[in-house]
Amino acid sequence: MTKVLIVDDAMFIRIQLKSLLQSNGFDVVAEAENGKVALEKIQEFKPDLITLDITMPVMDGLECMREIKKLDYSPTVIMLSALGQEKYIQQAIMDGAKGFIVKPYNNESVIKNLNKFKV
Repeated sequence: MTKVLIVDDAMFIRIQLKSLLQSNGFDVVAEAENGKVALEKIQEFKPDLITLDITMPVMDGLECMREIKKLDYSPTVIMLSALGQEKYIQQAIMDGAKGFIVKPYNNESVIKNLNKFKV
């Protein structure tokens, strides 16, 4: 089962995504409210897939993406972003993200996108 880390500063997004992913065959192993906590969870749980918000306090998603690139292994990272943040999405893709999902998102589209990266 694909192990997933959900990274978003909004608790309701984490709860919603966790429920959606678990009901579609993903194993949500951890959640984080910012990039700094995410890096700790990545080391601890070694997720296969990470959903990573861009705009967060402490460490944003772009900085976290750059740190993930330095790791000994490479989880698949899918960025989550609100409308109007296209320049950040482009940067995230250049930094190694494999895709992006625009918030607010459609549940079917999220599952369709993430199913491509199931292991």
